Parts: sequence; C-alpha cells; structure tokens
Amino acid sequence: MPKKKNAKHSKKFLIAETVTPYIPLNFINKVYEGDCLEICKKFSDSSIDLIVTSPPYADAREWHYGGIHPNNFAEWLLERTKEFYRILKPSGTFILNIKEKVISGERHTYVIEAILGMRLQGWLWTEEFIWHKKNCYPGKWPNRFRDAWERCLQFNKNKKFKMFQNEVMVPMGNWAEKRLKSLGKNDVIRFESRTNSKYGKNISNWIGREMAYPTNVLHLSTECSNKNHSAVFPTALPEWFIKLFTGKDDIVLDPFAGSGTTGIASLRLDRNYILIDNNPKFCKLAHERIENERRNQKPYQERIFRDSKIPA
Repeated sequence: MPKKKNAKHSKKFLIAETVTPYIPLNFINKVYEGDCLEICKKFSDSSIDLIVTSPPYADAREWHYGGIHPNNFAEWLLERTKEFYRILKPSGTFILNIKEKVISGERHTYVIEAILGMRLQGWLWTEEFIWHKKNCYPGKWPNRFRDAWERCLQFNKNKKFKMFQNEVMVPMGNWAEKRLKSLGKNDVIRFESRTNSKYGKNISNWIGREMAYPTNVLHLSTECSNKNHSAVFPTALPEWFIKLFTGKDDIVLDPFAGSGTTGIASLRLDRNYILIDNNPKFCKLAHERIENERRNQKPYQERIFRDSKIPA
C-alpha cells in the first residue's frame, strides 16, 4: 500500500491524497517556451497540485502584451482551462488572477463568460479573492476611477481540497485589545444575531489568541523592481496562495509565467515549479531571475534549473 503524499500534514487535508501519475524530475523546475495548451498535453492526468497564474491581457491591440481581443478572450481561455482541469489533482486548486477591461466606456463581460464556461467544464468556482493594490497611483477617467484591485478567482475540481489555513494566519490586531478587554454577557456565549439570520458568534473564544484567519482581501503593493515586463504581480501574491494550498515539494504550475514570479515564490517555499510562456524574452528573463534567486539561497536540495523546449 503506497504511502500518502505529505503524510505528516494529512490531518490538515480536507481530502485524502490519491495515488496519481508521477511527473519525472526532468519535467519540473524548468521554464518552457511555447503555448501552454500544447505543452500541458505532455503532462499526466491529475499531476499538478496548484495552478496559479495571470493570463495575457484582453486587448485588441496586437502590439500590446497578449493581444487577445476581448470578444475572443473567453473562448481562448476556455481551451486552456479544459486542459488545466485534466492535469490538476482532485485535491488541487486553480487560482486565476484576472480583471475585466473597459471597452467603449463599459466593463467587458469576458471574465463572467469564462467563469460560466469553466463551470460547464466541471470546475467549481469556490472563492473570489481581491488583490488590493496598495500603491496604485492616481488617475482620472470621464466615467470611472482608476482600478486599484484585481480578482484572484479560486477554482477546484471537488468541494473538498487540500488547504493549510494556519499557514496564512495574521496578527489579531489592535482591535482585540479594546474589544476583548471588557466582555458583556452576550460575548461569552454563542450569541445569535438580532436579525434572525441564524448566524452567531462567541467573542470570548478569541481571548488569548495572537493570530487570526485572514479575510479574502489581500493588501499587497504592485511589483516595481522589474522593468522588463509590463504586468508583474508581486512575489507575495503567489507566495500566499502557495502556502495556503500546497505542501513542501508539491508541484506548482504557472502556464502564463511571464517573468517567472511564481517560480521565485515556489523556490523560496521549497516547492517544485513548472513555468510556461510563449514569449522567448520573458522565458529568458524568468530563467535569469530564478538563477539569481537560487544563487542567493542556501541550497536545500539538488535540483535542475535550465530552460527547455517542449518535452519529448
């Protein structure tokens, strides 16, 4: 009887790991150049623990990063999410960082169309996280204000999936000192809401605790250090999801890897990564960034780091 993967964490899993096809070592910790739709076909069914990515922008201008017309974006993305569904483990998670574009003065519906299409593919739209860009600079438009947030949509194949909530806990904050200092009679029992909503809470359960579970709003600054890529999300963004949804040595895939930020985050957290991008300049940049990160770290195990074409 084979041992379950990450057995020491098994009590934290919401679902037991099943035996899944093995991805050879020469497939992981690499930067692949090409279309993720074709490259992912080389991977086994149910072999990836986490997919976290930000796809190219929906934009009618071919010279712009991505260049996929908004009217065609949902169809283009759904071709790829069908393949992502195949290679994701039953206990895995898919995080999609995306934002609707404004076309002719209104928000386009391609994100909504993609979500509905993914549900038809079998995906469960489990959660929606909001990435609040703390350092968003000012701007003005005739009928709206500047975007200061983006969606991070969570999709799963099952209602029960691998999740390590304790890994992303945050300090209780100053509110606890005042709120828990003097408790009333309704604070030491499970007090039902006065709105008859059937929800209730016991405030006294939080006495003495220093950490709490976070909300689904992530307050992170945008990445400003990389000038060679037009759409870099902060390393802290994939790091947060990698800590929440994977264990050590799990495999993290970024099918639209850009400058390799997800690979950097995976490397720092002792996870394996697979990066894919169809832009050779971005692939080279991702490889260089990862190599620099590796040289600046103490070696934790022997791994192969090099660029690769589509695996044979």
